[in-house]
Amino acid sequence: MTQLRSRPSLPCPGPAGRPPLHGLSASPPAPLAEGPARRGRVTLVGAGPGAEELLTLKAARALTHAQVVLYDHLVSEDILSLLPPDCERFYVGKQASRHSVPQPEIIAWLIQLADGGQDVVRLKGGDPYIFGRGGEEAQALVAAGLEVDVVPGISAAQGASALAGIPLTHRDCADAVTYLTGHARADGVERSAAEWAALARPHQTLVVYMGLTRLRAICQALTSSCLGADCPAALVASASLPTQQVLTGTLATLADRVEAAQVVSPALLIIGEVVRLHAQIGAARPEGAAARPAN
Repeated sequence: MTQLRSRPSLPCPGPAGRPPLHGLSASPPAPLAEGPARRGRVTLVGAGPGAEELLTLKAARALTHAQVVLYDHLVSEDILSLLPPDCERFYVGKQASRHSVPQPEIIAWLIQLADGGQDVVRLKGGDPYIFGRGGEEAQALVAAGLEVDVVPGISAAQGASALAGIPLTHRDCADAVTYLTGHARADGVERSAAEWAALARPHQTLVVYMGLTRLRAICQALTSSCLGADCPAALVASASLPTQQVLTGTLATLADRVEAAQVVSPALLIIGEVVRLHAQIGAARPEGAAARPAN
């Protein structure tokens, strides 16, 4: 198990645009001589798609009372500014092929901190239970006999679709929604052609998380299914932030548009007839709304 050490005199530099981070030790923890009088609790908090104003009231309250926070890459600085000045902050963010801290170590630190009597906030982008690995963390914490609270957040899919003017459901064209990850499965096996075909049902919306790096392959796989090359598709990047981009096209054209625009993550892929509504609803965005459509 990896041990969290006390705040160093010179904080470690964080990712670009991030506040300074506190250090993490790689040495194993010393065993407790005597158990604490009180064990802490862990609160898994969904920070929403990015903008501070999209936090729930319960999430904001949890942050203003936090003692220790382990936060992810997609948590904005505006949200971090709600933390008390004396709150210990630990960056444990993950980016494509770059994990600052492996997931097993994050879980070990959560258990260690709460076992030592501290109340810990695990702060995640979107919702903790939608591709946020919150379920894995909750399982481990409960197995360790610790109290766990979960504060739901507006998911990336909800935020990106609403702010892009793309309803996930619509009586005329989508009566179901499927969320999937663009990554390979946990066992490393890619989806087969039959699995893609099963996902490509008519009258539904597909929402692909973490699919930017494999966008072209995903579009090609779905083109080979019953959806066809002319199926509408959109990519929403940096949803709810001032840098939000919305690119629309079809399964045949979207990848080229995204590459030409040099879009960077975070980004969400939306596929289905509902994407056609962006031209009508997205154009009605209120003046001053935080987005830059790139249509």
